[in-house]
Amino acid sequence: MPRPTKRRRICGMPEGKIFVCADACEKQSEPVVMTLEEYETVRLIDHVGLNQEACAEQMAVARTTAQRIYNSARSKLAEHLITGATLKIEGGSYDICTDRECGCRMRQCGKRQCGCHQEKGPCPKKTEKEE
Repeated sequence: MPRPTKRRRICGMPEGKIFVCADACEKQSEPVVMTLEEYETVRLIDHVGLNQEACAEQMAVARTTAQRIYNSARSKLAEHLITGATLKIEGGSYDICTDRECGCRMRQCGKRQCGCHQEKGPCPKKTEKEE
């Protein structure tokens, strides 16, 4: 009997959950379903700029697990882009992180940011010192 899937920590929900071909693709295929964990790895690695080890720490999983999730997400994104299949982001085994659980920090000063959504941008301490 396989081990139950460990719940991953998700700190950023997608703005949209269904993405369709803009030019109304002629052939309708089965939609590609990306889990919220897969979305989170793409967000953390490609958008935020974390490496796989930091992504794994943020999601509370092993680095190899984060790598496997990320590879699966990339494969699904490629299928969506190349075939024009509808992409749905839903499901998975996850917990929404709270501000206390969130480990993202500003790189310049180490200041904790709420909800992992403000990793990029000017450093608050730096801005305060300049004024």
